[in-house]
Amino acid sequence: MPHALVVGGLGVVGQGLVRHIAGRPGWRVTALSRRAPPEPGPARFVPVDLLDPVDAGAKLAGLTDVTHVFFAAYAARATPAEEVAPNLAMLETVVRAVERASPGLAHVGLMQGTKAYGTHLGPFKTPARETDPRHMPPNFYYDQEDFLRAASRAAGWTWSALRPRTVYGYAAGSPMSMTAVIGVYASISRELGLPLRFPGTPGGYRAIQQAVDTDLLGEAALFAATEPACAGEILNVTNGGLFRWEHLWPRIADWFGLACGPVQTLRLAEVMADKGPLWARMIAAHGLKPLAYPDLVSWAFGDFQWHADYDSLVETTKIRRLGFHAIVDDEEMILRQMAALRAARIIP
Repeated sequence: MPHALVVGGLGVVGQGLVRHIAGRPGWRVTALSRRAPPEPGPARFVPVDLLDPVDAGAKLAGLTDVTHVFFAAYAARATPAEEVAPNLAMLETVVRAVERASPGLAHVGLMQGTKAYGTHLGPFKTPARETDPRHMPPNFYYDQEDFLRAASRAAGWTWSALRPRTVYGYAAGSPMSMTAVIGVYASISRELGLPLRFPGTPGGYRAIQQAVDTDLLGEAALFAATEPACAGEILNVTNGGLFRWEHLWPRIADWFGLACGPVQTLRLAEVMADKGPLWARMIAAHGLKPLAYPDLVSWAFGDFQWHADYDSLVETTKIRRLGFHAIVDDEEMILRQMAALRAARIIP
């Protein structure tokens, strides 16, 4: 029986991996995270601090039959240079521990992102291809990738890396989610009797975008880990379509029962910082789950996405030539995820 180890199992990406893999016949899933899950799920969770070698060594030693590692953990730091050491250390700790404990290890899948192309630095060559040269480092993706290349050559397992465009999904306690940004921003706008105004830049409103549903990403990750042709490959992943916020925004406004206002450029990290008391009142008034406001949404993440006034596109021919053909409609995905937030009592 294949045994998947999902590292970072409580994040937006990690939860999508757990859901998809655990739903496949014959697969068993163990997930690692810094904290315990809020409620039981389809995977066995092991709380572990991967930056504590003693704690990690003791807890990972018991994983004796892992066949596939899916690495989606991330340690945020103030600067890109400061992110290199901890994120590389976490990957090395997991891989070396699993190598020692699980002789049947077959594949390590690394979750990257389009920051590998420099999307966080400003406009970049689009559509980005997996063969594009690296940008000026630091970038911890590069260090992790180099480690896997070297380690796999000396071992019997293979590796692959996925580079998804912006991932859409929700995970409790993981505020870096555009799903949460949209849902909470629209809900607060409605509570205050405001139209739904796009808070990014005019250029961001018109720029061409791509997205990845977290469940589709889980499907792509399992495909890359089990398709021999993907061994040693970097693969871009998207839902398969393109969109502009100027066309999608009115549909979101309509779903929330709001008028669609004009673009009004804001820094959400500033203007939404004082909305914690309002959200607490909304929790009481609408019977929402009592989630702490800072843990609910990252407004800075929304600013980063909506203030980028340049196209953010990747080419996905490679993964499709290798046999992955799943697609998701971007508009349907966002409205479906808003409905899921409402059903879970995250938003009113």
